[in-house]
Amino acid sequence: MFLNRSKELQLLRDQLNSSGKSAVLVYGKRRIGKSFLIAEAARSFDGIVINHLCAQTTLQGNIELLCRSVCAGLNMPAMHFDTLMDLFSFIAGLNRKVLIILDEYSYMKESGTKHEVDSYMQSVIDRLPGHVKLILCGSYITVMTELLEEGNPLFGRFTEIIHLEAFDYFESADFYPGNEINRKISNYAVFGGSPYVLSQINSSKSLKENIVQLILRDTGILRVYIESVILKEIQKAYDIRIFQAIGNGKKRYSELNDHLSGSNNGLLDKQLKNLMNMEMIEKTFPINRPADKKKQFYEIRDNLVRFYFTYLFGNESLIFRLGEEAFYESYIRPTLNEFISRRFEQMVLQYFRRLSVTGQMTDILDFGTYWYDDPAAHKNGEFDCVLKRPDGYDFVECKYYTKPMSERECEKEEQQLKEMKGITFRKIGFACSAGFSFTSDRYDLIDGEDLFAEKNR
Repeated sequence: MFLNRSKELQLLRDQLNSSGKSAVLVYGKRRIGKSFLIAEAARSFDGIVINHLCAQTTLQGNIELLCRSVCAGLNMPAMHFDTLMDLFSFIAGLNRKVLIILDEYSYMKESGTKHEVDSYMQSVIDRLPGHVKLILCGSYITVMTELLEEGNPLFGRFTEIIHLEAFDYFESADFYPGNEINRKISNYAVFGGSPYVLSQINSSKSLKENIVQLILRDTGILRVYIESVILKEIQKAYDIRIFQAIGNGKKRYSELNDHLSGSNNGLLDKQLKNLMNMEMIEKTFPINRPADKKKQFYEIRDNLVRFYFTYLFGNESLIFRLGEEAFYESYIRPTLNEFISRRFEQMVLQYFRRLSVTGQMTDILDFGTYWYDDPAAHKNGEFDCVLKRPDGYDFVECKYYTKPMSERECEKEEQQLKEMKGITFRKIGFACSAGFSFTSDRYDLIDGEDLFAEKNR
């Protein structure tokens, strides 16, 4: 079942059905839905579709395998071509509508010397006729984004570039439409927004049952996915302790450096940059202190990876000794609401982004976290959800509750905010997953129904 990605799907369809040259780049992390999107778009292509998976072999080996795929797709006897240009010249000369999909192009790219394969592909694209369509697809983001750099032979050659990212909380909820609001929130907080991961959730079972069966069991499909795919990719070149240090929180550069005991030999900067390029971690900063490096924090981007490093990493033998159910009850249940609460703040920020993108809120200059210093009270810290408007800041307190929030609780939060020195706010609002026991013209109130309202689509 194809869900969401309607904008990206239309972009691809427009390229495949155009009369002019079409060379498209589609990239994104593993299991993010690239192949599924391309396959759905290819259904509208009125011609021959050749879907080829590049291999981790030599360049000549990749060309030979591609020749086999092309000949099989065209229902022709096996033929040999020495170069990519020769192969595509042959395809162009057939005067037949053909779509060539090179999946995991990074394998082919890395089978040659620096820029060698990209130079060949540049010649292919420059000579590409309108009846031959080409899609390059890849999961190694750092390798694929090199194609977009000015010094790369393929710079400026693509007629469309599609960067697929994980679904946000709203799009993810389409995978479990029958669940109640708090369950939708907890599902996203634990499992994140990867289409592959979301497709494994059994919405008829409890959150605990899904965690135990999919993540805690050593044969659980999502645990195998994390340990066999994600962690292996990280451990090839990066210190896994970076993820262990970040866990369920935010960490400054100095804190990460201290956790590594100063033994990173100056490589921490490079590793953090590369991990950000891989979209594994992200650097955040308060919207009122964007240039203050001391207020910059690193976080794990993917919720499922964050859950794994918060609860499972380093505890594999303990899970085995106690059993999955006992481990859940002793080590996950007591702090799970806190884990979900932190992700709920992330969801509220995504909600405001949706309001901005859909034109429902047009006067937001920025949104994010806000850093405060209160010297008189010897306090400092960060508010997690703040909107910057032309005439000041709106503070939104986010509460992941199982019962409605009362007016008294809101008034208490407001009073605490007013008592802090050095903070000037325009208005205060509240986002509560379980809603409110009152109505108000004084506060902006956002409940779970607002977060998942169809108008946000």
